[in-house]
Amino acid sequence: MANRLKARLAAGETVGAVWLQFGSPEVAEAVVLAGWDAVVIDCEHGAAGLEAGLALLRAVEAAGAEAVVRVPDAQEATLKRALDRGARSLMVPMVNSAEIAAQTAAFCRYPPLGRRGYAASIVRASGWGTNADYSAQAADELLLMVQIEHADAVRDFDAIMGTPGVDLGFVGPYDLSGSLGVMAQRESPQMRAALAEIEGKARARGAMIGTITGGGRDWAALKALGYRFVVGPADCALLVEAARAAASARDEGLR
Repeated sequence: MANRLKARLAAGETVGAVWLQFGSPEVAEAVVLAGWDAVVIDCEHGAAGLEAGLALLRAVEAAGAEAVVRVPDAQEATLKRALDRGARSLMVPMVNSAEIAAQTAAFCRYPPLGRRGYAASIVRASGWGTNADYSAQAADELLLMVQIEHADAVRDFDAIMGTPGVDLGFVGPYDLSGSLGVMAQRESPQMRAALAEIEGKARARGAMIGTITGGGRDWAALKALGYRFVVGPADCALLVEAARAAASARDEGLR
């Protein structure tokens, strides 16, 4: 399988990743070379729009890592563009119902499995037509993550995760907390109950789930709870933290 991230998850591994927010190929390359073999290119909240974010794929892949592209929305043109440009793993925000999940999966898969528009012979995903088997392999290579980040999605979790073509439910705790009336209160009783419901449903049906660190839950705790794809720090936060530490050392040394 060309999609090594999907293969790792299928083999039962819990994978940790880092956010790429800056939209810089140099930063992306440096982060990978520093030891992060899975990254999430954030085209929803990050500095890079879809086109700039997709251009980062080259830097990430050349440095030896696998990238998930978080697209800004679930529109057909957005998903088609991301896939044609070579994204093999997608994270789609605000998939709040089984209907949205089914539509999203359909937009990502060629007929007869879905309704993805066809241009396989002239896009980067097929090596500009050099991979004659691309269209036949595309659905198997696709890793589709849908974000569970609303109370409606929690209620509809089983139907969302039962959608053909959906591989993993990625819990977005901040938007989920907002939908519950406790914005950013990740350790509130409401959030604890919602997360426990998601985790219980995932265990019951053997569904893969992912999320971010924080809210009193670190890498080890999330792995123990059954999360299979965990995203931790962001490139911008790593830089800010390092810059603050360097500034503190400067101030201490120059007193």
